[in-house]
Amino acid sequence: MMKKDFFAQLVHGAIDKAIEEKQLGELQENNFNPICEIPKNTQFGDYAVNVASLARFAKMAPPIIAQNIARYINPKGFSINTAAGFINFKLEKELLNSIVEEILDKKEFFASSNIGHGEKVNLEYVSANPTGPFHIGHGRWAALGSTLANIMNFCGYDVYQEFYINDAGNQINKLARSLELRVKELKGEKVIWEDDLYPGEYLIDCAKRYIESGEKENYADFAKADMLRLQKELLEKFRTHFDCFFSELSLYKNNEVEKCVAELDKKGKLYQKDGAIWFKSSDYTDSQDRVLKKSDGTNTYLTADIAYHKNKLERGFTRLINIWGADHHGYIPRMKAAIDALGYDSSCLEVLLGQLVNIIQNGEQMRMGKRKKMVTLDELVDEVGVDATRFWMLMRSIDTTIDFDIDLAKSQSDKNPVFYVQYAHARACSILRKATEKRIDTENKSELPALFSTEELSEIKKDTNIESLFDENQSHDSKEAAKALILKLEESKAIINAAAKLRAPYLLCKYSQELATAFHHFYNYSRVLSDDKELSKKRLAIVYCFTVILGKTLDLIGVSAPQKM
Repeated sequence: MMKKDFFAQLVHGAIDKAIEEKQLGELQENNFNPICEIPKNTQFGDYAVNVASLARFAKMAPPIIAQNIARYINPKGFSINTAAGFINFKLEKELLNSIVEEILDKKEFFASSNIGHGEKVNLEYVSANPTGPFHIGHGRWAALGSTLANIMNFCGYDVYQEFYINDAGNQINKLARSLELRVKELKGEKVIWEDDLYPGEYLIDCAKRYIESGEKENYADFAKADMLRLQKELLEKFRTHFDCFFSELSLYKNNEVEKCVAELDKKGKLYQKDGAIWFKSSDYTDSQDRVLKKSDGTNTYLTADIAYHKNKLERGFTRLINIWGADHHGYIPRMKAAIDALGYDSSCLEVLLGQLVNIIQNGEQMRMGKRKKMVTLDELVDEVGVDATRFWMLMRSIDTTIDFDIDLAKSQSDKNPVFYVQYAHARACSILRKATEKRIDTENKSELPALFSTEELSEIKKDTNIESLFDENQSHDSKEAAKALILKLEESKAIINAAAKLRAPYLLCKYSQELATAFHHFYNYSRVLSDDKELSKKRLAIVYCFTVILGKTLDLIGVSAPQKM
């Protein structure tokens, strides 16, 4: 149980007792939902519950309410004080020990939970047209989607990751025509490029591969397969793994699009106007009705998308999460309308809208557009690496624009957040290594035996019966730094749960930086390896717990946790 929940439950129980003993004035019933927070001023306590809102029911002053509730809490492993309408809790040795003991026992599963209760979730993201390389925005969706899947699976959801291939429609015809022109160019023919084709240089390599293949396939099938292969290779390199690449074309081949239209028609949700077939989406959440079939008989993009979402629901998913670009905001109401019209509950659909990524280099924003050389995800990864790209893509809330500073992302300085976090992990691993390495006497340069054997260090890593992590000889600053680090380790439970519930992976990036700061502070005030072997054991246990929690946090966001740097 999270310590926040533990103290919230204590307060709730104490309110029941206080009401029973008629110590809360006119308050007759406990409908209060205590929320435990970490005070900004830690001098008051490590955790706090604000009960001031009970004043209007109890007809009592908040300080008296807090005092009367606190007297029904039996402090064990912590102390209590009240200030204004707050009940504050300070952890003592017993509870601090229990946090470290639990990490040593559960290790990387310390912060796991079952808040998802096995809910079947279809998480669809990236879903780019197979017409060219991924752009920078696709990288943000890939990092967000794969990390969200990791977090939600860790918290008890059953997440299925899906990439929707837009391989039906006119864009594939344009791709085929573009490849044909590139092939002709390579053969020395003069060609004329129409304005709406894909003149990117990436198709030159595709054309070479097409010629090398013997030109047995048609241009459309070859180009589509070649582009999709390159996209899959980059996704794998970017630590993004999909359970399914779902083809839009399969919806047509299996007649699912027409069946979906027929079902909507049977339910009375369609009508004809000006030779087109319209969906009555304004009967639901949409601002106006939408065309499903144009007057020429062709389907709109919406038609296949409705069939696709129907397909997801028929596969048994009870939660559909889509990551779309912010320019798709207007598409959400019509999709929810379609789900409702088909007889499902549109609340099952969640759409996360992502903002743009600005690339900064040499202090200036790089221009990206059709008339300039495309800055692709592949180029960015090659420039700064997978770790830095993923971390920077995840650092901000999805609804916030990211300024991706290439020079800073490549730098080995504390100002680079991913370097700062990874360096903290490497430093902690270095301490653990040095614990079992021979030492040098700085005075006479003689060799000294290691402080601990490999077996002893192994025992420290699994000793879940710690009497006390704090020695009376420790300085106040050292004790406070150790305590702050332990509390920050415990906070991983709340952070990971919140990231899963709120669909907010950026919380883990923020937490990892705060955890690294707490460790560096601990390192500065606490000499981990010393001649005091018992004290060294305790501090090594804390250092090891730090590597476990930070390592798992980085693993969830798809970033490596180096042991050396």
